[in-house]
Amino acid sequence: MKTSLSISAIALFASGAAMAQDLPQASSQWYTDAQAHIQEMIARQPNTNRAKNVILLIADGNGVGTNYAIRLFSGQQEGGLGEDYVQPQESFPHLALVKTYNINAQTPDSAPTAGAMNTGVKQRFNLINLGENALHDDCTTEADNKLTTFAEIVAAEGKSVGAVSTARITHATPAAVYAKTANRNWEGVVPDECTDSKDIATQLVDQMEAGVIDLAMGGGRRYFVPEGATTNEGGEGDRTDDVNLIDRAEDAGMQYAWNTATFEGLTLDGTTPVLGLFNDSHMEYEADRAEDDEPSLADMTRAAIEFLSQNENGYYLEIEAGRVDHANHDGNAYRTMVDGVAFADAVALADELTDDEDTLIIVTADHEHAIAFNGYCGRGTPILGLCYDVSSTGIKHSNEPLLGDDGKPYTVVGYLNGTGAVLKQENGGNDFSGSRPELTQEEATDVDYIQQALIPLSSETHSGEDVAVYAKGPWAHLFDGTIEQNVIFHVMQQAVHAE
Repeated sequence: MKTSLSISAIALFASGAAMAQDLPQASSQWYTDAQAHIQEMIARQPNTNRAKNVILLIADGNGVGTNYAIRLFSGQQEGGLGEDYVQPQESFPHLALVKTYNINAQTPDSAPTAGAMNTGVKQRFNLINLGENALHDDCTTEADNKLTTFAEIVAAEGKSVGAVSTARITHATPAAVYAKTANRNWEGVVPDECTDSKDIATQLVDQMEAGVIDLAMGGGRRYFVPEGATTNEGGEGDRTDDVNLIDRAEDAGMQYAWNTATFEGLTLDGTTPVLGLFNDSHMEYEADRAEDDEPSLADMTRAAIEFLSQNENGYYLEIEAGRVDHANHDGNAYRTMVDGVAFADAVALADELTDDEDTLIIVTADHEHAIAFNGYCGRGTPILGLCYDVSSTGIKHSNEPLLGDDGKPYTVVGYLNGTGAVLKQENGGNDFSGSRPELTQEEATDVDYIQQALIPLSSETHSGEDVAVYAKGPWAHLFDGTIEQNVIFHVMQQAVHAE
Protein backbone atom coordinates (compact mmCIF):
# COMPACT_ATOMS: atom_id res chain seq x y z
CA MET A 1 0.00 0.00 0.00
CA LYS A 2 2.84 2.42 0.92
CA THR A 3 4.63 1.66 -2.37
CA SER A 4 1.47 2.32 -4.34
CA LEU A 5 0.92 5.64 -2.60
CA SER A 6 4.52 6.71 -3.26
CA ILE A 7 4.25 5.92 -6.96
CA SER A 8 0.96 7.82 -7.12
CA ALA A 9 2.48 10.79 -5.36
CA ILE A 10 5.42 10.89 -7.78
CA ALA A 11 3.09 10.68 -10.74
CA LEU A 12 0.90 13.44 -9.32
CA PHE A 13 3.93 15.67 -8.72
CA ALA A 14 5.22 15.12 -12.25
CA SER A 15 1.78 15.81 -13.64
CA GLY A 16 1.49 18.94 -11.52
CA ALA A 17 4.87 20.22 -12.70
CA ALA A 18 3.82 19.76 -16.30
CA MET A 19 0.47 21.40 -15.70
CA ALA A 20 2.18 24.37 -14.06
CA GLN A 21 3.73 25.31 -17.37
CA ASP A 22 0.23 25.69 -18.80
CA LEU A 23 -1.03 28.02 -16.07
CA PRO A 24 -1.94 31.50 -17.34
CA GLN A 25 0.26 33.06 -14.62
CA ALA A 26 3.32 30.93 -15.47
CA SER A 27 4.95 33.73 -17.50
CA SER A 28 4.54 36.33 -14.75
CA GLN A 29 7.77 37.48 -13.14
CA TRP A 30 6.12 37.01 -9.73
CA TYR A 31 5.62 33.35 -10.64
CA THR A 32 9.05 32.70 -12.14
CA ASP A 33 10.84 34.51 -9.30
CA ALA A 34 8.96 32.38 -6.77
CA GLN A 35 9.89 29.22 -8.66
CA ALA A 36 13.55 30.26 -8.67
CA HIS A 37 13.38 30.93 -4.94
CA ILE A 38 11.95 27.47 -4.29
CA GLN A 39 14.83 25.90 -6.25
CA GLU A 40 17.36 27.87 -4.21
CA MET A 41 15.78 26.59 -1.00
CA ILE A 42 15.80 23.00 -2.25
CA ALA A 43 19.50 23.30 -3.06
CA ARG A 44 20.50 24.56 0.39
CA GLN A 45 22.74 22.34 2.48
CA PRO A 46 23.47 22.98 6.16
CA ASN A 47 26.96 24.23 6.94
CA THR A 48 28.24 22.17 9.88
CA ASN A 49 31.80 23.45 9.88
CA ARG A 50 33.31 24.73 13.09
CA ALA A 51 33.08 28.52 13.06
CA LYS A 52 36.43 30.26 13.33
CA ASN A 53 34.72 33.64 13.64
CA VAL A 54 31.38 34.91 14.93
CA ILE A 55 29.98 38.35 14.09
CA LEU A 56 26.83 39.45 15.94
CA LEU A 57 25.29 42.56 14.39
CA ILE A 58 22.57 44.26 16.44
CA ALA A 59 20.52 47.20 15.24
CA ASP A 60 19.16 48.44 18.55
CA GLY A 61 15.38 48.81 18.38
CA ASN A 62 15.16 47.39 14.86
CA GLY A 63 12.23 45.01 15.26
CA VAL A 64 10.15 43.66 12.40
CA GLY A 65 8.23 46.93 12.00
CA THR A 66 11.24 49.24 12.09
CA ASN A 67 13.09 46.89 9.74
CA TYR A 68 10.12 47.07 7.34
CA ALA A 69 10.30 50.87 7.30
CA ILE A 70 14.06 50.86 6.71
CA ARG A 71 13.59 48.41 3.84
CA LEU A 72 11.18 50.75 2.07
CA PHE A 73 13.32 53.80 2.78
CA SER A 74 16.42 52.06 1.39
CA GLY A 75 14.67 51.06 -1.81
CA GLN A 76 13.14 54.47 -2.30
CA GLN A 77 16.49 56.18 -1.74
CA GLU A 78 17.81 54.10 -4.63
CA GLY A 79 14.97 55.20 -6.89
CA GLY A 80 12.66 52.21 -6.52
CA LEU A 81 9.19 51.80 -5.08
CA GLY A 82 10.66 50.28 -1.92
CA GLU A 83 8.38 47.36 -1.10
CA ASP A 84 10.39 44.85 -3.16
CA TYR A 85 13.79 46.02 -1.92
CA VAL A 86 16.00 43.43 -0.23
CA GLN A 87 18.32 44.52 2.56
CA PRO A 88 21.63 42.63 2.85
CA GLN A 89 20.53 40.58 5.86
CA GLU A 90 17.20 39.75 4.20
CA SER A 91 19.07 37.70 1.61
CA PHE A 92 20.61 35.49 4.29
CA PRO A 93 19.34 31.90 4.01
CA HIS A 94 18.30 31.28 7.61
CA LEU A 95 16.07 33.21 9.98
CA ALA A 96 13.79 32.99 12.98
CA LEU A 97 11.54 35.16 15.09
CA VAL A 98 12.88 36.04 18.53
CA LYS A 99 10.94 36.55 21.77
CA THR A 100 12.58 39.45 23.59
CA TYR A 101 10.90 39.64 27.01
CA ASN A 102 13.06 39.84 30.15
CA ILE A 103 12.70 37.68 33.28
CA ASN A 104 10.52 40.33 34.91
CA ALA A 105 9.41 42.49 31.96
CA GLN A 106 6.98 41.96 29.09
CA THR A 107 8.47 44.95 27.28
CA PRO A 108 12.24 44.55 27.40
CA ASP A 109 15.23 46.75 28.09
CA SER A 110 18.42 46.64 26.00
CA ALA A 111 20.67 45.56 28.88
CA PRO A 112 19.14 42.14 29.61
CA THR A 113 18.29 41.48 25.97
CA ALA A 114 21.91 41.98 24.93
CA GLY A 115 22.94 40.07 28.03
CA ALA A 116 20.77 37.12 27.01
CA MET A 117 22.58 36.96 23.67
CA ASN A 118 25.98 37.10 25.38
CA THR A 119 25.38 34.60 28.21
CA GLY A 120 22.65 32.19 27.12
CA VAL A 121 20.13 33.03 29.87
CA LYS A 122 17.44 35.67 30.19
CA GLN A 123 18.07 38.42 32.72
CA ARG A 124 16.29 41.09 34.76
CA PHE A 125 15.28 44.52 33.53
CA ASN A 126 18.14 47.09 33.68
CA LEU A 127 20.79 44.52 34.74
CA ILE A 128 23.73 43.33 32.66
CA ASN A 129 25.06 39.76 32.82
CA LEU A 130 23.81 38.91 36.30
CA GLY A 131 21.75 35.82 37.15
CA GLU A 132 18.08 35.80 38.02
CA ASN A 133 18.66 36.26 41.77
CA ALA A 134 20.34 39.62 41.27
CA LEU A 135 18.27 42.74 41.87
CA HIS A 136 18.26 46.07 40.08
CA ASP A 137 20.24 48.79 41.87
CA ASP A 138 21.38 46.36 44.58
CA CYS A 139 25.13 45.97 44.28
CA THR A 140 25.19 43.42 47.13
CA THR A 141 23.59 40.92 44.73
CA GLU A 142 26.32 41.24 42.09
CA ALA A 143 29.08 39.02 43.48
CA ASP A 144 27.06 35.79 43.71
CA ASN A 145 25.26 36.25 40.40
CA LYS A 146 27.94 37.10 37.83
CA LEU A 147 27.55 35.16 34.58
CA THR A 148 30.26 34.03 32.19
CA THR A 149 30.09 35.81 28.83
CA PHE A 150 30.66 34.44 25.35
CA ALA A 151 33.61 36.85 25.10
CA GLU A 152 35.23 35.32 28.18
CA ILE A 153 34.67 31.80 26.85
CA VAL A 154 36.23 32.37 23.44
CA ALA A 155 39.01 34.64 24.72
CA ALA A 156 40.12 31.83 27.04
CA GLU A 157 40.27 29.61 23.94
CA GLY A 158 42.61 32.01 22.15
CA LYS A 159 40.20 34.07 20.06
CA SER A 160 40.22 37.86 19.85
CA VAL A 161 37.14 39.88 20.87
CA GLY A 162 35.83 43.25 19.71
CA ALA A 163 32.87 45.51 20.45
CA VAL A 164 31.75 48.33 18.15
CA SER A 165 28.83 50.72 18.64
CA THR A 166 27.52 54.08 17.52
CA ALA A 167 26.17 54.51 21.05
CA ARG A 168 28.39 55.02 24.06
CA ILE A 169 30.65 51.98 24.31
CA THR A 170 29.50 51.81 27.95
CA HIS A 171 25.84 51.72 26.89
CA ALA A 172 23.75 48.62 27.49
CA THR A 173 24.22 46.62 24.29
CA PRO A 174 28.01 46.93 23.85
CA ALA A 175 28.51 46.67 27.62
CA ALA A 176 26.90 43.22 27.52
CA VAL A 177 30.02 41.95 25.76
CA TYR A 178 32.24 42.64 28.78
CA ALA A 179 30.44 44.06 31.86
CA LYS A 180 28.47 42.73 34.83
CA THR A 181 26.43 45.23 36.82
CA ALA A 182 23.26 45.67 38.86
CA ASN A 183 22.46 48.93 37.03
CA ARG A 184 23.08 49.60 33.36
CA ASN A 185 23.34 53.32 34.16
CA TRP A 186 26.49 52.92 36.27
CA GLU A 187 28.53 53.79 33.20
CA GLY A 188 31.14 55.97 34.93
CA VAL A 189 30.31 55.83 38.63
CA VAL A 190 28.81 53.48 41.22
CA PRO A 191 27.07 54.49 44.48
CA ASP A 192 29.44 55.24 47.37
CA GLU A 193 28.20 52.26 49.33
CA CYS A 194 29.07 49.84 46.49
CA THR A 195 32.73 49.53 47.45
CA ASP A 196 33.17 46.14 45.76
CA SER A 197 31.50 47.19 42.49
CA LYS A 198 33.03 48.77 39.42
CA ASP A 199 31.52 51.13 36.88
CA ILE A 200 31.14 49.93 33.32
CA ALA A 201 33.96 52.04 31.83
CA THR A 202 36.39 50.67 34.41
CA GLN A 203 35.23 47.14 33.65
CA LEU A 204 36.01 47.71 29.97
CA VAL A 205 39.58 48.78 30.64
CA ASP A 206 39.95 45.91 33.13
CA GLN A 207 38.84 43.44 30.47
CA MET A 208 41.17 44.96 27.89
CA GLU A 209 44.11 44.71 30.28
CA ALA A 210 43.11 41.11 31.04
CA GLY A 211 43.16 40.23 27.33
CA VAL A 212 39.43 39.50 27.07
CA ILE A 213 38.62 42.56 24.94
CA ASP A 214 41.07 43.48 22.18
CA LEU A 215 39.17 46.26 20.41
CA ALA A 216 36.43 48.63 21.57
CA MET A 217 35.05 51.53 19.52
CA GLY A 218 32.11 53.85 20.10
CA GLY A 219 31.17 56.96 22.02
CA GLY A 220 31.13 57.64 25.75
CA ARG A 221 34.42 59.47 26.25
CA ARG A 222 33.13 61.43 29.24
CA TYR A 223 32.94 58.30 31.38
CA PHE A 224 36.68 57.69 30.93
CA VAL A 225 37.78 61.19 32.05
CA PRO A 226 37.56 62.76 35.56
CA GLU A 227 35.29 65.64 36.46
CA GLY A 228 37.03 68.94 35.81
CA ALA A 229 39.28 67.46 33.13
CA THR A 230 38.77 68.49 29.50
CA THR A 231 37.99 65.86 26.89
CA ASN A 232 39.53 65.80 23.42
CA GLU A 233 36.68 67.86 21.94
CA GLY A 234 36.54 70.43 24.73
CA GLY A 235 33.88 68.77 26.87
CA GLU A 236 34.18 67.80 30.50
CA GLY A 237 34.74 64.43 32.10
CA ASP A 238 32.09 62.77 34.24
CA ARG A 239 34.05 60.50 36.55
CA THR A 240 34.00 61.26 40.29
CA ASP A 241 36.97 59.08 41.28
CA ASP A 242 39.67 61.29 39.72
CA VAL A 243 40.79 58.39 37.51
CA ASN A 244 41.63 59.00 33.85
CA LEU A 245 40.93 55.68 32.16
CA ILE A 246 42.25 56.90 28.80
CA ASP A 247 45.64 57.61 30.39
CA ARG A 248 45.52 54.23 32.08
CA ALA A 249 44.76 52.51 28.78
CA GLU A 250 47.58 54.28 26.96
CA ASP A 251 50.00 53.57 29.82
CA ALA A 252 49.10 49.90 29.44
CA GLY A 253 50.13 50.06 25.77
CA MET A 254 46.73 50.43 24.13
CA GLN A 255 46.12 52.57 21.04
CA TYR A 256 43.64 55.40 21.52
CA ALA A 257 41.63 57.19 18.81
CA TRP A 258 39.12 60.00 19.28
CA ASN A 259 38.32 61.34 15.77
CA THR A 260 38.57 60.31 12.13
CA ALA A 261 42.22 61.33 11.79
CA THR A 262 43.38 59.33 14.81
CA PHE A 263 41.12 56.45 13.76
CA GLU A 264 42.80 56.33 10.37
CA GLY A 265 46.19 56.38 12.11
CA LEU A 266 45.55 53.20 14.10
CA THR A 267 47.87 50.25 13.60
CA LEU A 268 45.54 47.34 12.89
CA ASP A 269 48.13 44.67 13.65
CA GLY A 270 45.87 42.50 15.78
CA THR A 271 48.23 42.64 18.74
CA THR A 272 48.09 46.21 20.09
CA PRO A 273 44.66 46.71 21.71
CA VAL A 274 42.48 49.52 20.34
CA LEU A 275 40.24 51.90 22.31
CA GLY A 276 38.25 54.32 20.14
CA LEU A 277 36.06 56.95 21.83
CA PHE A 278 34.66 59.25 19.15
CA ASN A 279 32.25 61.39 21.14
CA ASP A 280 31.76 62.48 24.72
CA SER A 281 28.31 60.84 24.65
CA HIS A 282 26.75 58.85 21.80
CA MET A 283 28.24 59.17 18.35
CA GLU A 284 26.32 61.43 15.96
CA TYR A 285 23.30 60.27 14.03
CA GLU A 286 24.39 59.25 10.54
CA ALA A 287 22.25 62.07 9.10
CA ASP A 288 24.29 64.59 11.13
CA ARG A 289 27.73 62.96 11.06
CA ALA A 290 30.70 64.94 9.74
CA GLU A 291 33.13 62.53 8.09
CA ASP A 292 36.19 64.36 9.41
CA ASP A 293 34.89 64.13 13.01
CA GLU A 294 33.72 60.53 13.33
CA PRO A 295 34.11 57.27 11.38
CA SER A 296 30.95 55.61 10.14
CA LEU A 297 29.67 52.29 11.44
CA ALA A 298 30.93 50.65 8.25
CA ASP A 299 34.35 52.28 8.74
CA MET A 300 34.57 50.86 12.26
CA THR A 301 33.35 47.48 11.04
CA ARG A 302 36.08 47.32 8.41
CA ALA A 303 38.77 48.31 10.90
CA ALA A 304 37.54 45.84 13.51
CA ILE A 305 37.49 42.90 11.09
CA GLU A 306 40.93 43.81 9.71
CA PHE A 307 42.33 43.98 13.25
CA LEU A 308 40.65 40.89 14.68
CA SER A 309 41.26 38.69 11.64
CA GLN A 310 45.01 38.84 12.32
CA ASN A 311 44.38 36.18 14.98
CA GLU A 312 44.74 32.74 13.40
CA ASN A 313 42.42 31.34 16.08
CA GLY A 314 39.58 33.63 14.97
CA TYR A 315 37.43 36.18 16.77
CA TYR A 316 34.09 37.27 18.18
CA LEU A 317 32.82 40.72 17.17
CA GLU A 318 29.63 42.45 18.28
CA ILE A 319 28.58 45.45 16.17
CA GLU A 320 25.74 47.70 17.30
CA ALA A 321 23.83 50.39 15.43
CA GLY A 322 22.77 52.02 18.66
CA ARG A 323 21.19 55.15 17.33
CA VAL A 324 18.35 53.45 15.45
CA ASP A 325 16.92 53.02 18.94
CA HIS A 326 17.54 56.62 19.98
CA ALA A 327 15.84 58.11 16.92
CA ASN A 328 12.82 55.90 17.58
CA HIS A 329 12.75 57.16 21.18
CA ASP A 330 12.78 60.69 19.79
CA GLY A 331 9.84 59.88 17.50
CA ASN A 332 12.01 60.92 14.56
CA ALA A 333 11.54 58.38 11.76
CA TYR A 334 13.93 60.14 9.37
CA ARG A 335 17.03 59.60 11.51
CA THR A 336 15.83 56.09 12.36
CA MET A 337 15.79 55.23 8.65
CA VAL A 338 19.16 56.81 7.85
CA ASP A 339 20.90 54.99 10.70
CA GLY A 340 19.16 51.82 9.56
CA VAL A 341 20.74 52.21 6.12
CA ALA A 342 24.15 52.74 7.75
CA PHE A 343 23.61 49.49 9.66
CA ALA A 344 22.77 47.64 6.43
CA ASP A 345 26.00 49.00 4.93
CA ALA A 346 27.91 47.50 7.86
CA VAL A 347 26.12 44.16 7.40
CA ALA A 348 27.00 44.09 3.70
CA LEU A 349 30.62 44.94 4.44
CA ALA A 350 30.96 42.29 7.16
CA ASP A 351 29.58 39.74 4.70
CA GLU A 352 31.94 40.90 1.96
CA LEU A 353 35.04 40.72 4.18
CA THR A 354 34.39 37.22 5.52
CA ASP A 355 33.95 33.66 4.27
CA ASP A 356 30.68 31.79 4.82
CA GLU A 357 32.67 28.60 5.29
CA ASP A 358 34.24 29.69 8.57
CA THR A 359 32.31 32.78 9.76
CA LEU A 360 28.90 32.76 11.40
CA ILE A 361 27.15 36.11 10.82
CA ILE A 362 24.05 36.85 12.88
CA VAL A 363 21.94 39.96 12.29
CA THR A 364 19.23 40.83 14.79
CA ALA A 365 17.78 43.44 17.15
CA ASP A 366 17.45 43.55 20.90
CA HIS A 367 13.83 44.77 20.87
CA GLU A 368 11.20 46.67 18.88
CA HIS A 369 9.57 50.08 19.43
CA ALA A 370 6.00 51.36 19.58
CA ILE A 371 6.13 52.21 15.88
CA ALA A 372 2.97 51.88 13.79
CA PHE A 373 1.95 52.08 10.13
CA ASN A 374 -1.18 53.85 8.93
CA GLY A 375 -3.74 53.57 6.21
CA TYR A 376 -4.31 51.76 2.93
CA CYS A 377 -1.35 53.37 1.21
CA GLY A 378 -0.65 52.83 -2.47
CA ARG A 379 2.51 51.12 -3.70
CA GLY A 380 5.62 53.31 -3.57
CA THR A 381 4.18 55.77 -1.06
CA PRO A 382 7.24 57.50 0.48
CA ILE A 383 7.65 55.72 3.80
CA LEU A 384 8.50 58.99 5.59
CA GLY A 385 5.70 60.97 3.99
CA LEU A 386 1.93 61.20 3.67
CA CYS A 387 -0.10 58.08 2.94
CA TYR A 388 -1.19 58.23 -0.70
CA ASP A 389 -4.22 56.38 -2.02
CA VAL A 390 -4.07 53.19 -4.07
CA SER A 391 -4.35 53.80 -7.81
CA SER A 392 -6.76 51.70 -9.89
CA THR A 393 -4.33 51.71 -12.83
CA GLY A 394 -0.65 50.87 -12.96
CA ILE A 395 1.22 49.89 -9.80
CA LYS A 396 2.16 53.21 -8.22
CA HIS A 397 0.13 55.26 -5.74
CA SER A 398 -2.32 57.90 -6.95
CA ASN A 399 -0.62 61.04 -5.53
CA GLU A 400 -3.82 61.74 -3.61
CA PRO A 401 -3.24 61.77 0.16
CA LEU A 402 -5.69 59.79 2.21
CA LEU A 403 -7.53 61.74 4.90
CA GLY A 404 -8.65 60.91 8.41
CA ASP A 405 -12.20 61.54 9.51
CA ASP A 406 -10.98 64.95 10.66
CA GLY A 407 -10.32 65.82 7.00
CA LYS A 408 -6.54 65.96 7.43
CA PRO A 409 -3.81 63.81 5.85
CA TYR A 410 -1.61 61.49 7.89
CA THR A 411 1.84 59.97 7.53
CA VAL A 412 2.58 56.30 6.87
CA VAL A 413 4.73 56.07 10.00
CA GLY A 414 3.45 57.02 13.43
CA TYR A 415 4.09 56.04 17.03
CA LEU A 416 1.69 54.86 19.71
CA ASN A 417 3.39 57.17 22.21
CA GLY A 418 6.05 59.86 22.39
CA THR A 419 6.82 63.54 22.08
CA GLY A 420 4.79 63.86 18.88
CA ALA A 421 1.48 63.31 20.66
CA VAL A 422 -1.24 65.61 19.36
CA LEU A 423 -2.64 65.88 22.88
CA LYS A 424 -0.94 68.74 24.72
CA GLN A 425 -0.89 69.44 28.44
CA GLU A 426 -2.95 72.43 29.56
CA ASN A 427 -1.61 74.85 32.18
CA GLY A 428 0.81 72.28 33.57
CA GLY A 429 -2.03 70.16 34.94
CA ASN A 430 -3.50 66.76 34.18
CA ASP A 431 -5.84 67.98 31.46
CA PHE A 432 -4.86 67.36 27.85
CA SER A 433 -6.49 68.53 24.67
CA GLY A 434 -5.64 69.05 21.06
CA SER A 435 -6.26 68.05 17.49
CA ARG A 436 -4.07 66.99 14.60
CA PRO A 437 -2.48 69.87 12.73
CA GLU A 438 -2.55 70.22 8.97
CA LEU A 439 0.46 68.55 7.40
CA THR A 440 2.23 68.87 4.05
CA GLN A 441 4.51 66.39 2.34
CA GLU A 442 7.42 68.79 2.72
CA GLU A 443 6.87 69.02 6.46
CA ALA A 444 6.45 65.27 6.87
CA THR A 445 9.68 64.40 5.07
CA ASP A 446 11.87 66.98 6.81
CA VAL A 447 14.84 65.52 8.70
CA ASP A 448 13.62 67.03 11.98
CA TYR A 449 9.95 66.05 11.68
CA ILE A 450 8.58 64.29 14.76
CA GLN A 451 5.93 61.73 13.83
CA GLN A 452 2.44 62.12 15.24
CA ALA A 453 1.81 59.93 18.28
CA LEU A 454 -1.14 58.88 20.39
CA ILE A 455 -0.11 58.90 24.05
CA PRO A 456 1.94 61.87 25.28
CA LEU A 457 5.31 60.79 26.71
CA SER A 458 8.64 62.61 26.89
CA SER A 459 10.33 59.62 25.23
CA GLU A 460 8.74 56.95 23.04
CA THR A 461 8.94 53.46 24.53
CA HIS A 462 10.10 50.03 23.48
CA SER A 463 7.65 47.33 22.43
CA GLY A 464 7.51 43.68 23.43
CA GLU A 465 6.99 42.49 19.85
CA ASP A 466 9.22 39.84 18.32
CA VAL A 467 12.31 40.74 16.36
CA ALA A 468 13.90 38.79 13.53
CA VAL A 469 17.27 37.07 13.43
CA TYR A 470 18.94 36.52 10.05
CA ALA A 471 22.01 34.29 9.76
CA LYS A 472 24.50 32.65 7.42
CA GLY A 473 27.60 30.53 7.87
CA PRO A 474 28.35 27.56 10.13
CA TRP A 475 25.30 26.27 12.01
CA ALA A 476 23.14 29.19 10.89
CA HIS A 477 20.45 26.64 9.99
CA LEU A 478 19.74 26.27 13.73
CA PHE A 479 17.87 29.56 13.53
CA ASP A 480 14.38 28.35 12.70
CA GLY A 481 10.85 28.95 13.94
CA THR A 482 10.22 31.17 16.97
CA ILE A 483 12.97 31.12 19.59
CA GLU A 484 13.83 32.64 22.94
CA GLN A 485 16.44 35.39 22.68
CA ASN A 486 19.00 33.53 24.79
CA VAL A 487 19.10 30.74 22.18
CA ILE A 488 21.29 33.02 20.03
CA PHE A 489 24.17 32.44 22.49
CA HIS A 490 23.71 28.69 22.22
CA VAL A 491 23.90 28.75 18.42
CA MET A 492 27.17 30.72 18.70
CA GLN A 493 28.44 28.16 21.23
CA GLN A 494 27.53 25.26 18.97
CA ALA A 495 29.17 26.94 15.98
CA VAL A 496 32.56 27.58 17.62
CA HIS A 497 32.70 24.21 19.41
CA ALA A 498 31.33 21.91 16.71
CA GLU A 499 33.21 18.62 16.31
